[in-house]
Amino acid sequence: MKKTMQIIKLRSFLLGIIACILFVSCNNRSGNDKPSGVTFVSREVDNAIDVKIDGKLFTTFCWPENVYKPVLYPVYTSAGTEITRGFPLNPRMGERNDHMHHIGIWFNYGNVNGFDFWNNGNGGKRIAKGGEIKHLRIERLSSKKGEGYFVSAESWIDTAGMELLKERTEYHFSANGETRIIDRITTLTAGDSTVLFKDIKEGMLAIRVARQLELPSKEAVVLTDSLGNELPERDTLNTGVSGNYLSSEGITGDAVWGTRAKWMELTGIIGTERISIVICDHPKNPGYPTYWHARGYGLFAANPLGWNDFTNGKETFNFSLPANKSVTFRYRLVVRSGSQPTDDEINGYSEDFGKKYKRK
Repeated sequence: MKKTMQIIKLRSFLLGIIACILFVSCNNRSGNDKPSGVTFVSREVDNAIDVKIDGKLFTTFCWPENVYKPVLYPVYTSAGTEITRGFPLNPRMGERNDHMHHIGIWFNYGNVNGFDFWNNGNGGKRIAKGGEIKHLRIERLSSKKGEGYFVSAESWIDTAGMELLKERTEYHFSANGETRIIDRITTLTAGDSTVLFKDIKEGMLAIRVARQLELPSKEAVVLTDSLGNELPERDTLNTGVSGNYLSSEGITGDAVWGTRAKWMELTGIIGTERISIVICDHPKNPGYPTYWHARGYGLFAANPLGWNDFTNGKETFNFSLPANKSVTFRYRLVVRSGSQPTDDEINGYSEDFGKKYKRK
């Protein structure tokens, strides 16, 4: 009995020491250390997961009910400047209010077995024949060695709720100085029937950018107030609008639309901050190098399947996915603040991306 009491006392003493060490360690860390690398904060009530880099919000993975697809929204530079358009979820003064379905960064397509996943949500509600990408669950979430990734499962369903495609997407996040990188690896798997992606311009990986990153327009532009209501006067001065495209093939401006390239860069200035957004295609993607559905009004999209519209009917690519088969689409998005990367640097991002996921 005496020996037992001694063991209990010794165990209590050791546990006390461990508790003190943990308390001091936690206090020192909270007082002196800042979060480093990529971390995640789950907000289940809001259907959202925040992605933070060095403790600052980079983007949020979210699936609002009236958006009909999961999106990364908003997206910020390392300096804390938002590069995505706020409308319609969070309107800001001086934005366009067109294309309500253009929200943050997204991935979908305009004609899948006759269902429109691209335009669904336009007007803030489901459209006729509008398909929905329904978020199901997060299968894996990890942060280590300064980087982070998670795996998300989705279901592409038609208007009757029948599943056309299963989606499994890996989101990889990393940073280097003022550069932020998102690698998206999406695998789509057909059910018991063949799935047809009819050749159309409306796809596939896209971002809708802030007004300042649009290209200057020759037309009068309808803008909104902070509530999303149209302003009575039209903008003809392109105030603060500074965007420009550059493709890997050396094409610039509005001329990049409907051309093929292995990467595309959009540059501009918000306030005094120079910003660069790069999207890289992957050599293993269908239709590589992709066509670009990149518009001056702020839509920046890579569409490897829309050949007919981009070539004025000279080429077609009605991509078909046989029953129970899978296809993978891989894209890298680079956000850089403060300085514009050189062509050699962008080629480096592109080549690294091609090597990194060549087996996926």
